[in-house]
Amino acid sequence: MAAEADAVIVGAGLAGLVAAGELADRGKRVVILEQEGENSLGGQAFWSLGGLFFVDSPEQRRLRIRDSRELALQDWLGSAQFDRPEDHWPRRFAESFVDFAAGEMRPWLHGMGMRWFPVVGWAERGGAQAHGHGNSVPRFHITWGTGPGVLEPFVRRVREHADKGRIEFRFRHRVSRLIKTNGTVTGVAGEILEPSTVERGEQSGRGVSGDFEIAAGATIVASGGIGGNFDLVRQSWPVGRLGPAPRTMIAGVPHHVDGRMIAITKEAGGAVINGDRMWHYTEGVRNWAPIWPNHGIRILPGPSSLWFDARGNRLPAPCLPGFDTLSTLKHILSTGYDYSWFVLTQKIIKKEFALSGSEQNPDFTSKSWSAVLKSRRGGGAPPPVEAFKQKGKDFVVRDNLRDLVAGMNALTEEPLLDHDKLLEQVVARDREIDNPFSKDAQVTAINGARNYLGDKLIRTARPHKILDPRNGPLIAVKLHILTRKTLGGLHTNLDAQVLDKDGEPIPGLYAAGEVAGFGGGGYHGYNALEGTFLGGCIFSGRIAGRHACG
Repeated sequence: MAAEADAVIVGAGLAGLVAAGELADRGKRVVILEQEGENSLGGQAFWSLGGLFFVDSPEQRRLRIRDSRELALQDWLGSAQFDRPEDHWPRRFAESFVDFAAGEMRPWLHGMGMRWFPVVGWAERGGAQAHGHGNSVPRFHITWGTGPGVLEPFVRRVREHADKGRIEFRFRHRVSRLIKTNGTVTGVAGEILEPSTVERGEQSGRGVSGDFEIAAGATIVASGGIGGNFDLVRQSWPVGRLGPAPRTMIAGVPHHVDGRMIAITKEAGGAVINGDRMWHYTEGVRNWAPIWPNHGIRILPGPSSLWFDARGNRLPAPCLPGFDTLSTLKHILSTGYDYSWFVLTQKIIKKEFALSGSEQNPDFTSKSWSAVLKSRRGGGAPPPVEAFKQKGKDFVVRDNLRDLVAGMNALTEEPLLDHDKLLEQVVARDREIDNPFSKDAQVTAINGARNYLGDKLIRTARPHKILDPRNGPLIAVKLHILTRKTLGGLHTNLDAQVLDKDGEPIPGLYAAGEVAGFGGGGYHGYNALEGTFLGGCIFSGRIAGRHACG
């Protein structure tokens, strides 16, 4: 069968769009296949906050943040903790990405018109040792326009090529087989799904109206991870490392993030590595206005909320808000329950609570400075946060601790929380606020955060007593495990070629983005430093597009 295109790309998310642009820039004919409708162009990146991991950026330097390629690599490797023979290519990919983040990445994106909020966020701070997990300095750069702002230059670029006939979109095309000829992948086959009229992110139908087969010189798999498929998440769950999989979870990604192409590529000979490495958040809340099934939103917390397990025991360091995601996940699951609690004040929620996602940050997404100032500097918390506080099923707001605990117990199957036990812990913490010294690790962390101008201005509340009525009302938030990212995936080399079980490249087959563990089959290792998901899609998509040109 004659080739219909120089390359076929499976998935119209960020990685696929970046790869398509690179191919078309070089005069190649590209077909992009996507099982969802056209309104899902951009995939999961559309829903993101748009954070990007840059190293030694102008934004950092303006805030007197001293960063370097060496420090960033130290943080990355300390977080990744590569310890397997198959980590060769993931580590090589990680080193190359840090070079990219410290060098060409920002100027390249800036040249396309991308811009960033001037205050750099300090995500995933770690909290253990210098050579261990976490960002030593703030590196989380929020793109002006959030996720849609990240997608914008790549969508524009791809649509321009489509207008010129170099790129063709085929939506509602679901790939079910990779075609191999004499050991070389020469195309794909699958089903044409019935047209869908659902809105972006909503669950679409899976009725089949026909079949298709496409021959191409190169095939790039850019189909995303498994976070929308709870069965696959539980099947891959590292019980020995993190404890039993949660009995209940909420979904941080739409239903179509289903992981189908991982198994399909494996059937064609591609190797899958590090499937037990994953990144799920512990600060999830049920969306009061859901878009997809089990729709959850992550709270992006500042450092001040008190964190309690299901029985009302305060979590130990480094299980502090925003510090060490997987350590906190492991600790929560070790309690025998799959939920936990934040207890905080109105002063904390006003300054420290942000919500993940473009739709939860309309001020940033709209690129309106006046909207940002009105939302972030107003009398209350940002409007989306206040909406969750008022309408969210996981929020309890009361004027005193006894009533708050009663409200918390009303949200669970059994009343595990004891008022006096919680009171003792909160009073002890409040006493630590009376002087500039403290043995409380969280109070020390709060003081350290406020040494950074960005945190002091917009992300960390002035230390205050939780039980002082002047700081109220009191707020409790029931936190769920929120599925999100797949850190392992298709094994690739530094040219994004998919490798077989013997580590040899499969001719004609490439992978990029989350399906490849964002590069190499897991360039994060065990832990992510945040801002590296979108960046990994951009980096690996660019590599795949450039090397699939032939």
